[in-house]
Amino acid sequence: MVGVVFDIGSVPFNEDGWGPPETPSSLLSNHPTNVPFAPFNRSDKLGRIADWTRNNYNNQSRSNNPRNQTDSAFDFSLDESSTGFSIDDDSSFRLVDGKPPPRPKFGPKWRFQQQRQLPQRRDEEVEAKKREQEKERLRRDRLYNMNRSGANQPRREAAVFKSSVDIQPEWTMLDQIPFSTFSKLSFTVPEPEDLLICGGLEYYDKSYDRINPKNEKRLERFKNRNFFKVTTTDDPIIRRLANEDKATVFATDSILSTLMCAPRSVYSWDIVVQRVGNKLFLDKRDGSQLDLLSVNETSQEPLPEAKEDINSAYSLSVEAAYINQNFSQQVLVRDGNKVTFEEPNPFASEGEEVASAAYRYRRWKLDNDMYLVARCEVQSSTEVKGQQSFMTLNALNEFDPKYSGVDWRKKLETQRGAVLATELKNNANKLAKWTAQALLASADVMKLGYVSRVHPRDHFNHVILAVVGYKPREFAMQINLNTANMWGIVKSIVDLCMKLNEGKYVLVKDPSKPQVRIYEVPADAFENDYVEEPLPEDEQVQPPTEEEANAAEAAVAASNAEEKEVVAEL
Repeated sequence: MVGVVFDIGSVPFNEDGWGPPETPSSLLSNHPTNVPFAPFNRSDKLGRIADWTRNNYNNQSRSNNPRNQTDSAFDFSLDESSTGFSIDDDSSFRLVDGKPPPRPKFGPKWRFQQQRQLPQRRDEEVEAKKREQEKERLRRDRLYNMNRSGANQPRREAAVFKSSVDIQPEWTMLDQIPFSTFSKLSFTVPEPEDLLICGGLEYYDKSYDRINPKNEKRLERFKNRNFFKVTTTDDPIIRRLANEDKATVFATDSILSTLMCAPRSVYSWDIVVQRVGNKLFLDKRDGSQLDLLSVNETSQEPLPEAKEDINSAYSLSVEAAYINQNFSQQVLVRDGNKVTFEEPNPFASEGEEVASAAYRYRRWKLDNDMYLVARCEVQSSTEVKGQQSFMTLNALNEFDPKYSGVDWRKKLETQRGAVLATELKNNANKLAKWTAQALLASADVMKLGYVSRVHPRDHFNHVILAVVGYKPREFAMQINLNTANMWGIVKSIVDLCMKLNEGKYVLVKDPSKPQVRIYEVPADAFENDYVEEPLPEDEQVQPPTEEEANAAEAAVAASNAEEKEVVAEL
């Protein structure tokens, strides 16, 4: 083999440090001239300095492909005559194992390059997944877009909630409180004392604890029994306690529970605040939203906006109130045996048949010189180890399984916890208010009934599918309802209202924002429930006589003629 020999010149040695020494001008003349040198720019991409493989390419491909004819910086191409061996000798060289190294099936590279490297799969698993996705899409479309006839309509936007009371232009807004401040409040009240208990209670029928969807019971109607939703200032017992200076603040359990659970509310509500002397009265308006029960208030699925639709928010509220009242009377033992208290029902007339209810007028101490009296209601009684215990009765209602996604008739027996979890998600505010009312009344048990429609499109006939009992304090912990926070909200609202001047105010939950506003209203606001009496006959306007009527017609004709003449002149 003949080697290639070329002179590279002398290489100076640097004794003082690294790198070449300073080149004297005398050595510049001895710079080697037989070393090839090609100047380059910084922008040039230097892929290789010496190309030792150019002679391995096919000569024909080199001539046909101009890219192969690129100039390299240094080209040490050797021919067969100068080297003494054949260029084709490389073709006889082979690796022992020419297979490429195995690539791992799983890993970041395979995960991100599988669509480029692997063909798309069309097996049964992929097709089944597509079918499930299509079913889910169709279900969502039916849920949002189906009207009464079942035809699909364009997707509807979320409903815009309206204020529970019309804000008048002469009202003055004094303050607005965001719900975010309520979460930080805390106040501990001592145990309340009972000032008076009125009314009568019937015993709970324990046979309803054994009801299940396979052994359902038809919901009865109690048209002859009267139910009372009396506001604070219309309660004769509260008026008597106020005259006796038993407390400073007066309210009902319905109003207090609304304030206590305000951060969970979505729909608008309002409470009338009256400051009379050093006393504070919290009232509700006649026909207020507080008399009804919300349905799917905290659900993500919007309800129909048309008020006449049986599944609209208003229709469902009326239906829920109707179900709740009838359920509270049906699950009782109606044998005439009642638990009586100190005074009868304060709202019933003599001989009137009233619903089973007992009213506990209880007093809490809010400050050294501030007490709160509230009327709390329980619906039934039962005996536990020979002692009387109070019980509240409420009913959840199912109107259409498509909205909740859980069919009670299929899930109540095997997955009752899943049904309750769904109701806690869709009706968080309503369940929290029921729990707060049970805590205010110191009820020993709160019964929840599961009532469903006989048919999703029939909102008149219902069946009871199950009845479950809970202890209020344990249930409050389960739904994350903090008693100290509840009373902290009430205490802050009371302190704020006690700083106001004497007069009438209204507390309104904003329909679109999580906040509450305080308005100052006229003293005669919301007092439109009076009946006009006819005026005496001599003061009434009498119909005109025939002569007066003819004279009036002649005057009108003359006026019209003059108007026509003026128009003609113009």
